[in-house]
Amino acid sequence: MTMMRGFFTVGFWTLVSRVMGFLRDVLIAGALGASPVAEAFFLAFSLPNLFRRFFAEGAFNIAFVPMFSKKLAAGDDPLTFARDALSMLAVVLILLNALAMLAMPYLVWAMASGFVGDERFDLTVVFGRIAFPYILFISLAALISGVLNSAGRFVAAAAAPVLLNICFILALFAAQRLGWDIGLTLAWSVPVAGIAQLAVLWIAALRAGFKVLPRWPKMTPELRRLAIIAAPAALAGGVVQVNLLVGRQIASYFEGANAWLYYADRLYQLPLGVVGVAIGIVLLPDLSRRLRIGDEAGGQAAFNRAAELALLLTIPCTVALIVIPSALVSVLFERGAFLASDTQATALATAIYGLGLPAFVLQKLYQPVYFAREDTRSPFNFALVALAVNALVAIGLSRYIGFTASAYGATCAGWAMLGCLWWRARRFGPAARWDAQLRNRSLRILLASLGMGVIVWITARAVEPVLQMEGLRLLGLIVILLVAGGSYIMAGRLLGAFSLAELRQLMRQAD
Repeated sequence: MTMMRGFFTVGFWTLVSRVMGFLRDVLIAGALGASPVAEAFFLAFSLPNLFRRFFAEGAFNIAFVPMFSKKLAAGDDPLTFARDALSMLAVVLILLNALAMLAMPYLVWAMASGFVGDERFDLTVVFGRIAFPYILFISLAALISGVLNSAGRFVAAAAAPVLLNICFILALFAAQRLGWDIGLTLAWSVPVAGIAQLAVLWIAALRAGFKVLPRWPKMTPELRRLAIIAAPAALAGGVVQVNLLVGRQIASYFEGANAWLYYADRLYQLPLGVVGVAIGIVLLPDLSRRLRIGDEAGGQAAFNRAAELALLLTIPCTVALIVIPSALVSVLFERGAFLASDTQATALATAIYGLGLPAFVLQKLYQPVYFAREDTRSPFNFALVALAVNALVAIGLSRYIGFTASAYGATCAGWAMLGCLWWRARRFGPAARWDAQLRNRSLRILLASLGMGVIVWITARAVEPVLQMEGLRLLGLIVILLVAGGSYIMAGRLLGAFSLAELRQLMRQAD
């Protein structure tokens, strides 16, 4: 039950964070819509998040968590290792921040050359210099999260991201009440949120018995090994970020497109965050511990039951994103500065991203299989394949279908990456193979989700007039979602995709 309790803990707090994030994005959409200020802020905020993939939940933590988990299980002075890693990471990030402040115009050009020559470029440079220090605080916070997760303490690490959304929401209210510039206020709230997250996690680690204090860094043999393991993962992360850059570059040449893609990304990131990220966070230390003691059977059970739960929650979300994107976008975002034309563009991107959701979630499931074995080179090679697919699709289609080429490129790249991860994982033996129960359940889950999709489409058509009524739109969407949940449960029970008894057994088998 340990792994499943961890998953539900991370999943619950991730869900809270995503719901708060939706409220944040609804408020931003109403205040800024798809305006130049919105596009500039979203791009500026993506800058520290781009590098965060390297230094936070990216390459560094991917290498750090298995090593720390093994030291913790063996009692091999894990705290000293954590302090050394924190100190070295802090030095690297301080240097990175100094360089970024100087090179910000070039960073903005590299991400969105279509902004050059209009107000979006200068705004993004200003917002980027304010927001970029977030990478220092959130990366150190992520390392401490790795310490807590490895020790089986998931609550603080999972709850800390909620603070980011709270800071954004408070900043919006303050800006509107006090007459402050909304873009600048949002930009300043980014580093403030990073400081708050780092403080909360450091206190949680201290209470758990881990006093992770920085000291003068020195290159120990453990840190050399950490760097050797992290380097390929960093390169793989770099390739993934180049994928994102391709999409942003294309979108920058279409006015409003970066904002549309951002709002669509927030919708599909809800299930991806709750299911995919939660399973990845919990599965990596669990697999590392099992492999250390040679428990291949336990590793296989953990992988398959986590995959079963991921599909159970992800496939119906995928169908919903494809079937009712307009209803979701219009009810959640269409108000104030966010217009009906913005809804149409965002809904189209949402449906395209939805096609790739299962691939993005299953990637989070397969990657720990490699990282637990300290194999970061293979994911790098697969990321290169995904990059080629993304560039071919996004650049090749952009002149014909416009900004949606970015979304198609990301989706196709996601499936290509998953295919490579699955194909290569066969060499790990049974631990990464789908067992008979998972194969059987996945087909039934797919059929139940398709049945749900038909019913939801009919329901959405029936309540469409309600979705156009101010004051009743939210009620209409709630009706659609309740019908979706009810029909999925009924179809799943009828088809044998799951039952309450089997869900309880699923949780027991994950231990």
